[in-house]
Amino acid sequence: MDNEHPTLPFGPATATLARVVTGVRDDQLAGPTPCPDWTVADLVDHIAGLTLAFTAAATKTDLPGGAGPRANGSDLPDGWRERIGADLAVLAEAWAKQDAYEGTTMAGPVEMPGDAAGLVALDEVVVHGWDLARATGQPYDADLAAVEAVTRFVASFEPPDGGTPDADTGGGLFGPPVAVPAHAHPVDRLAGLTGRDPGWRATS
Repeated sequence: MDNEHPTLPFGPATATLARVVTGVRDDQLAGPTPCPDWTVADLVDHIAGLTLAFTAAATKTDLPGGAGPRANGSDLPDGWRERIGADLAVLAEAWAKQDAYEGTTMAGPVEMPGDAAGLVALDEVVVHGWDLARATGQPYDADLAAVEAVTRFVASFEPPDGGTPDADTGGGLFGPPVAVPAHAHPVDRLAGLTGRDPGWRATS
């Protein structure tokens, strides 16, 4: 049907992020990330929250607890690796359904069309997956179809001239673009578009 929105490749993207989450060591939780002012634990907590928030957006239900994603790694619950992995699988299932993209929904406190919320959700999964992989020294075998979809989405925005849209949290997804070579890997080009240095590495 002409009014149907194509579903996005959440399955491979969430599976990749789940593998990265599983690979985080306890001794890395206090370390830095590409997100300013966020530790690895803070980023893990944010990923846990955004997974629930965008599942609620897909199913057009209220977010449990009523709050949006946070970034406070001081009290990660026991079994957080397994819990986040399971929640990411549910997120992918929710966005595999056509009705997730129809009508309007709430993405945290913001109302937006369902198809736009899907792109925001995929963007969060892919880019924060890169953040976490870099912060913990893991490979990041991002699904290229997901990277391409997110790159088109990010490129559609006017680049900010300073700071990030989420400056109140210190770990916003977008910052002033970082130039990367034209022949760079698609994941590196995406990182640069979101204000990240593709060469970023955690220092010991």
